[in-house]
Amino acid sequence: MYNSLTWVEISKANLLHNVGVLRGLIGDDQILCSAVKSNAYGHGMTTVAPIMKEAGTNWFGVNSLSEAVELYECGIDAPIYIMGYIPLDELEEVVLRGFHFVVYNKETFVRLREIVTSTGEVAHTHLKLETGNNRQGVVADDLEWFIDMYKGDKGLVLEGLATHFANIEDTTDHSYALLQLEKFEKMVSSARAAGLEPNYIHCANSAATILFPKTYFNFVRAGLSNYGMWPSNETLVSSLQEGRRIEFKPVLSWKTRIAQIKRVPAGSFVGYGCTFKTTHDSLLAVLPIGYYDGYDRMLSNNSYVLIDGKRAPVRGRVAMNMTMVDVTDIPTASLEKEVTLLGVEGDEKISAEQLAQFSETINYEVTTRINDRIERRLVDS
Repeated sequence: MYNSLTWVEISKANLLHNVGVLRGLIGDDQILCSAVKSNAYGHGMTTVAPIMKEAGTNWFGVNSLSEAVELYECGIDAPIYIMGYIPLDELEEVVLRGFHFVVYNKETFVRLREIVTSTGEVAHTHLKLETGNNRQGVVADDLEWFIDMYKGDKGLVLEGLATHFANIEDTTDHSYALLQLEKFEKMVSSARAAGLEPNYIHCANSAATILFPKTYFNFVRAGLSNYGMWPSNETLVSSLQEGRRIEFKPVLSWKTRIAQIKRVPAGSFVGYGCTFKTTHDSLLAVLPIGYYDGYDRMLSNNSYVLIDGKRAPVRGRVAMNMTMVDVTDIPTASLEKEVTLLGVEGDEKISAEQLAQFSETINYEVTTRINDRIERRLVDS
């Protein structure tokens, strides 16, 4: 059930623009796999996926079997790639449904061999290679074991070889990323020398897609950039240094309504913990939004919202379901007036990057943490 007092607006025009930008960067011959995991980084997976496909996305990347099923059942007929860990007892359903999925554990291969033998189906696997991120991945010393498994069972199909960069977003020095790329290419060469020929080679996330065409191979996994956000300021700086002037347009706006207007005398405390005290007679607006909804508690006394194009600063602590803002200088503030928590109003804006700075986190987390129960509304503009 949705909270009718708060909602997210998704700009169809900006989403089409961003996917078009990515398609323009990589060309028509590359597979564009758009990551829609974690509810499309908070944007609403089933809302945005059909638009992304319309704009040029070929594949979709999700984190789990449940996300893959949800995406398939909403009518998406493009290939779906599961990028997170799949429990051993879910592998058979993944195989039977024909989803592509990442593999890197020996136990997974043992179970897959049993499944393909008993069902006669094939497993569409993408082997993750460890090159320096030290999360998912097969180290070079173990690669021969996995190669032998593929060669020993035709039901185990090596669809792709993949890796993931550890330090390509948060720096303008990309030497570590290029070292990872070199390791990746060597491991790919080893697999090919052993007689394996994957259909897809992939390692490019959004930052790599923006900065390094040599990471494209024939398959690109773009995430945050689909949604009009830069992976980091360093990525933007690096892009400008390379003479690549790219415009991404934020897709998401977050709205709520005023639930109460109240006059508060000078010297009054506001909210839990009495962390804010008015210095003059004030007019406060109570908003039906809080940290349960994804509006971070770190924004307490530390952010602002927009009402009729004017800034209304947050006063007191953000509570579980309520937040107070100062509307003393906004005479048009009234009960159920629309409020922008994230987005643009007139000449003012509050971006995911600003909220991330106030919350001491990253823009990824700001949008991804917006509660799934909040309605995502597609708007044309």
